[in-house]
Amino acid sequence: MSAARHADPRVQRLVDAFEQLSPAALARLDEIYTPDAAFKDPFNEVRGVAAIRAIFEHMFRTLDAPRFVVHEAVVQDEQCFLTWDMHYRMKRFVRGEQLIRGATHVRFAADGRVALHRDYWDAAEELYEKLPALGAAMRWLRRRAAS
Repeated sequence: MSAARHADPRVQRLVDAFEQLSPAALARLDEIYTPDAAFKDPFNEVRGVAAIRAIFEHMFRTLDAPRFVVHEAVVQDEQCFLTWDMHYRMKRFVRGEQLIRGATHVRFAADGRVALHRDYWDAAEELYEKLPALGAAMRWLRRRAAS
């Protein structure tokens, strides 16, 4: 983790889980999420540990070497906001390591596990613009919208 260790054990457990995420670690997601936890990102909106696990399984199937680096954690009561980078290589299309910069809002349950997980990142800028054919069109649209 780029940031210092966090004093709140709930936050540190969450940061450690994301920075050490691996296919083998997915079996232990029920230690991080409540059984009915809600998860939302630019592509998914699901409820429950099995559905959350399926999202991460898909990530590991479609990307090479995805890994998260958490930079900051801001906590207030039962809520936490994390900023992070996700490093990965695409199995198809784009060569070399890619980067998505994002943020996560979580709400902790009384037992310290995550009841709500909402990821925020710009899919157009961070993903679509990096794809060969679609990227050129997305960059053109962004320039047109800015003028």
